[in-house]
Amino acid sequence: MSDRVFPDPYPASEELHALVARLRAAPFKADTKTVTELRENFERFASGFRDIPSSTRFEPVDDAEVQLEWTIATGASSDFVVLYFHGGGYSIGSIDSYRDHCARLSAMTGARVLSVGYRLAPEHRYPAALDDARTSYEWLLEQGILPERILLAGDSAGGGLALATLVALRDASLPLPSGAVLLSPLTDMAHTGASVQERAHLDPIVTPKGSHSYSTRYLGEDGDFDLPYASPVYADLDGLPPVLVVVGTEELLFDDSVRVVRKIKDAGGSAELDVWPNMIHIFPFFASQIPESQRAMEHIARFIRERLGLGQNGTTR
Repeated sequence: MSDRVFPDPYPASEELHALVARLRAAPFKADTKTVTELRENFERFASGFRDIPSSTRFEPVDDAEVQLEWTIATGASSDFVVLYFHGGGYSIGSIDSYRDHCARLSAMTGARVLSVGYRLAPEHRYPAALDDARTSYEWLLEQGILPERILLAGDSAGGGLALATLVALRDASLPLPSGAVLLSPLTDMAHTGASVQERAHLDPIVTPKGSHSYSTRYLGEDGDFDLPYASPVYADLDGLPPVLVVVGTEELLFDDSVRVVRKIKDAGGSAELDVWPNMIHIFPFFASQIPESQRAMEHIARFIRERLGLGQNGTTR
């Protein structure tokens, strides 16, 4: 399928304008705050975007080496799994802050979601997150979940991590999942895409300095920022399962999405790029309040159901 742009016949919603104004009034300032401050600020911020049905179950996993939690919406099948990696520049974010997002994914796809609390930098630098991501996938296989019934997903750094995990699994000759969904993925820790400068004034969340500060926390001041397992835009992307990439036009990291999709296609793979006008970084995360985000989640859920072989209500095709 060719790349898709989703023109909205309506002006950007009032809810979106209000969110952007709020973000500009209180920027995250990732390059000046301590990691502790960033984590606390993000958890408070994320708590304002929760509308989780009381019937949704959250079940921590006790027998894995990695922190994992099941998100199970009413009627979700136990045979199909979305393995989710949260965003946060490899330094912030948590299972807790993504519960609303994972609950929506489970409810809209009919699959269980396994949320991964991978170790964070700078306490745990590369390759800790990648090791935890791979371990979580291998744990699913050990539970008897078929690889074709698993799909990887993530946003921002988690989107880059999902793609890097696909590459690492392929390189290890492990059975690959059915596909991946990457939301505003961070795929170039060196930040060489033209959009880093050209669209910086449009992005109310990510700044060039802030994004670089996350890179140095994860890879170190003298780190290899074009390391393929950390920056998968530099990896060999041949032989991967189908990938959906979702990005907004108002994103500093816009080219991280465009370049990865182009590279997968050039390698003969299947990649879809969904571009949403006026949308900001990780905009599907805000689906509890933003109507455009809700519509994007419907497209994302459709792709996931198709890759997993699930019907509209979670039934097997």
